[in-house]
Amino acid sequence: ALSSLSNTLAVNNSGRWWGIINVASSTNLLTDSKNVQLVLDPSLQLLSRKQRKLIRQNPGILHSVSSGLQTAIKECKWQFRNRRWNCPTSQGPNIFGKIVNRGCRETAFIFAITSAGVTHSVARSCSEGSIESCTCDYRRRGPGGPDWHWGGCSDNIDFGRLFGREFVDSSEKGRDLRFLMNLHNNEAGRMTVFSEMRQECKCHGMSGSCTVRTCWMRLPTFRAVGDVLKDRFDGASRVIYGNKGSNRASRVELHHLEPENPAHKPPSPHDLVYFEKSPNFCTYSGKTGTAGTAGRFCNSSSPGLDGCELLCCGRGYRTRTQRVTERCNCTFHWCCHVSCLNCTNTQVLHECL
Repeated sequence: ALSSLSNTLAVNNSGRWWGIINVASSTNLLTDSKNVQLVLDPSLQLLSRKQRKLIRQNPGILHSVSSGLQTAIKECKWQFRNRRWNCPTSQGPNIFGKIVNRGCRETAFIFAITSAGVTHSVARSCSEGSIESCTCDYRRRGPGGPDWHWGGCSDNIDFGRLFGREFVDSSEKGRDLRFLMNLHNNEAGRMTVFSEMRQECKCHGMSGSCTVRTCWMRLPTFRAVGDVLKDRFDGASRVIYGNKGSNRASRVELHHLEPENPAHKPPSPHDLVYFEKSPNFCTYSGKTGTAGTAGRFCNSSSPGLDGCELLCCGRGYRTRTQRVTERCNCTFHWCCHVSCLNCTNTQVLHECL
């Protein structure tokens, strides 16, 4: 379902799904820059009015948003592939399940990675010319140096962050602790993309020499973004709802997040925050929406989180073997043929009880 635009599902940060299909409708019609009729599926949760307006104002951006969300989901699954909670998803009305209604670390990561995914994809699409309302960021130039100058096409991170803030944050309502937590983690995801940008340069000169360089700013790989957010997940800050209670405090200052432990420093804008303990991911629970780890494959020789002892929560595991046939010893013959052998190997698999 995630492989083609004609049947793409994307998730907004309240955890609800919205759908994009190539079937015309009298009320939900949107048209992208390639004149493809894209429609919000009325049987699923629709975008907010502001989100629909943003899509209309930025032709071509719908593909970018969808791509960014798909990338975020894949990255979430990869980062947690060896954890008890492995970022499970479904094609129901709540892609990540009931976990998004909680205030735990896993929820914080979901919000941060999806927000980062939209920002990253939109910023990259601007420099690729896929969105009509933005281009490369030609303003991101420094003073240069004696043998290099700014040039080329910098990825438009400013547009990506601005659009991401307006599009993703618009689904959050209220002024309670959950609202503040979600907005904070959304922004942490966007700031991670921004802070991980790097300078790239191209050499110019005779015979491959680098007498002059042209430099620009490039987005990080999304794997790099995922790695940073995973580290911040492990070091996330538990917070409480703060209220200064002062008439002189601005509306933003009046309601804020404070560390649950007064001895800890307040969370920085880059930190992930949460306010409740994570559920037990060991066993199935319909109440919390956790699938448990029964049936998961584990590493019998690892003492880490992917090891059978921890991943199986002490329940034990079963071992079985399977034969796998793969292509191997491939040889290229000029021109143009590749010949391979079929190699059969026996794999030993360990499965949690």
